[in-house]
Amino acid sequence: MSAPSPAERFARASARSTHPHTADFAEMQRFELDEFQIAGCHALEDGRSVLVAAPTGAGKTIVGEFAIHLAMLEPGDKAFYTTPIKALSNQKFHELQEAYGDDEVGLLTGDTNINASARIVVMTTEVLRNMLYADSPALRGLRFVVMDEVHYLADRFRGAVWEEVIIHLPPSVKLVSLSATVSNAEEFGDWLDTVRGDTEVIVSETRPVPLEQHVLVRGDLLPLFDDRAGVATAQVNQELLRIRGGNAGGYENNRRAQEFRSARHAGGPRHAHQRRGGNKPVRASQGPRIERIDRPDVVELLQRSHLLPAIFFIFSRAGCDAAVQQLRRANVRLTSAEERVEIRQIVDELTFSLKDEDLAVLHFWEWRDNLERGMAAHHAGLLSAFKEVVEELFRRKLVKVVFATETLALGINMPARTVVLEKLEKFNGEARVAITSGEYTQLTGRAGRRGIDVEGHAVVQFTEGLDPQSVAALASRRTYPLNSSFRPTYNMAVNLIDQFGRARAREVLESSFAQFQADRSVVGLARQVKEAEESLAGYEQAMTCDRGDFREYSTIRRELSDLEKINRRDATAPRRLRDERQQQIQLLRKRMQRHPCQSCPDREAHARWAERYWKLKRSTDKTRQQIDQRTGTVARVFDRVVEVLAALEYVSVEEDGATVLTPAGRTMRRIYGERDLLVAESLRQRLWEGLDAPSLAALACCLVYEPRRDEAGPGERGLPRGAFRVALDATQTLWQELDDLERDHRLPGSESPASGLSPAMHAWAKGLPLDSVLTLADMAAGDFVRWAKQTIDLLDQISLVADPKLAKTARTALDSVRRGIVAYTSA
Repeated sequence: MSAPSPAERFARASARSTHPHTADFAEMQRFELDEFQIAGCHALEDGRSVLVAAPTGAGKTIVGEFAIHLAMLEPGDKAFYTTPIKALSNQKFHELQEAYGDDEVGLLTGDTNINASARIVVMTTEVLRNMLYADSPALRGLRFVVMDEVHYLADRFRGAVWEEVIIHLPPSVKLVSLSATVSNAEEFGDWLDTVRGDTEVIVSETRPVPLEQHVLVRGDLLPLFDDRAGVATAQVNQELLRIRGGNAGGYENNRRAQEFRSARHAGGPRHAHQRRGGNKPVRASQGPRIERIDRPDVVELLQRSHLLPAIFFIFSRAGCDAAVQQLRRANVRLTSAEERVEIRQIVDELTFSLKDEDLAVLHFWEWRDNLERGMAAHHAGLLSAFKEVVEELFRRKLVKVVFATETLALGINMPARTVVLEKLEKFNGEARVAITSGEYTQLTGRAGRRGIDVEGHAVVQFTEGLDPQSVAALASRRTYPLNSSFRPTYNMAVNLIDQFGRARAREVLESSFAQFQADRSVVGLARQVKEAEESLAGYEQAMTCDRGDFREYSTIRRELSDLEKINRRDATAPRRLRDERQQQIQLLRKRMQRHPCQSCPDREAHARWAERYWKLKRSTDKTRQQIDQRTGTVARVFDRVVEVLAALEYVSVEEDGATVLTPAGRTMRRIYGERDLLVAESLRQRLWEGLDAPSLAALACCLVYEPRRDEAGPGERGLPRGAFRVALDATQTLWQELDDLERDHRLPGSESPASGLSPAMHAWAKGLPLDSVLTLADMAAGDFVRWAKQTIDLLDQISLVADPKLAKTARTALDSVRRGIVAYTSA
């Protein structure tokens, strides 16, 4: 690296003088910080919150790590690092332990509690939300909160949690929001500035590693864009357009030029018929039909072109597993003997806690053999311990090819040199739909490893009907909007009412990003009202009189003044009406003369503050009317939720009009999840009192399990008998009653409890072996573990709020579910 110029040295010296902590932190990094990272650090050092939106792999987390660095500089300060998923929390926990030591870093993920009182705590966003509602002592000294992958607030199931945290964090806490590139980052930043105060918005669309776009056609990697000299703007490769149009002769005539481009990586041209099992070259007379080459040939092409390691995104779990088997059958081996030995050592070390009988059920030895060949699948059906092994081996460049579903694109630090998209459509649960430009950006964002690769590569396989112009549009457009999924829940409602009261709770909801997007001005008005209320309280304090209630006195003066003005203005009114007004004026004068504050020597000074009070109050009341007349969609839904709670006596209205929680409402504060109302009401009606531990686990599973659309239920035959059937029938009847009540109050209702996994969960809680349970469940081990962990979470909530007998049963059920592979993967 060349020595810095005098101008560069001067710039660095100036930056150090104004932002010394940023300069010190930058010197500790392996890479020189990019401009957007420096801008984010400067904002934090200047005492502002920050939103950083940048592409995957650009290094956004550096800004979050700087916030932690700042917190550690001051004794007693804390920093929380929140992530949307436990795998990310675990990953960040270990990274921060390496940087700051085990004693300074904690981890909270619901079912994992490690060093919770540490100054740096990594947690899932739900954990922080629960801490805020409980006013946890751990919040004391909190200076920074980093919200990684904050674009998760668009998630329709969990997104509301992000908004709850952002709204409820104390004003003194600075927020570091890290987001993927979104098209409305400024809008989101404006909302953050409105609800959190001074927030710097930093947007970068520059990838640290440039991305080359290719289309794989007839065994060649053709550039998606024409890179000929003299082309000022990116244009679609004309060869691809000719192929799309059926001009195969043109393709053959220009093949040599394309081979030269492919040879940049391959070390020389090689024709399709020379590949193992390759297809014959297609002649011009054969028309536009394009033959796909098999996956083993694609992998061989990438290996020969020095484009491994690669991630193949296949939008189905079965497709990922089948792809690995296809390479296995073709006897593909991508590793050396030394690498295979290292892979086996790592695998055995990371899975030593699993029992041999469980390993057999999980087809461990075949899976390990595939890893030793340098290939693996990665999807939600895989046991999380196995996914972690795949991620670790891929990061160490030992596994060369991973076939993954799109979930891999969400946050896990697992970059590749190349990303391959076999198709540009996926099944969304109802139909096959084209992927969006945002999804394309997320997926291809995995290509290019900073500090390792000069460039990353995105490869789209040519298929019949593929339009190169459409691919180019996906690759060029940045239209991933961040839309709020916020909606009030019963648990949210009781917590807000408990903390703020109903009126203030409505104002809090008016400040949500959902309402901001529905009507941006309402958030600004709500903030005006909040600021005005603070001023009104100050004015009221300033006009306090030791002789009596000056607010009451000033009200009499205002009424008197208003009536006198009306009387003077309305001189032509009928005599009877003028006489009535005159009588009211005389009464008000007498009341004013008799009022204790009339004789106060500081009366007029108090009166000036009172005049300011009433003037601001009139203005604030008008602002409230404006808010009420606006869309108010979120607050109206909140009102309907509260009406349901009132009908069920979770809240009550006092004589003064205040809405307060009943004992049942206080119980609901600690019940989180999609079925909070059904769980709370079932506990109150004691529907589950007679259940033993396996039956309670099976019933809890009914309330968290969401079957796939194509899954058929087990029917009555597979369900546990006895008390479980009685409790399930009662719970389903209660659900129907609650669903009717919700719809009567214009709320959407919910899906019926799903008992499809209950037989398997009952068997697991009774201690049956893994192979029997997975056969009964008819699902992959990873899926079963995921539902088991959600069942554990609900049982834990029940154990904290239920009557002593049921609470004890819930704890026993929890322990019986958390065993074997479920206990091993509890983090």
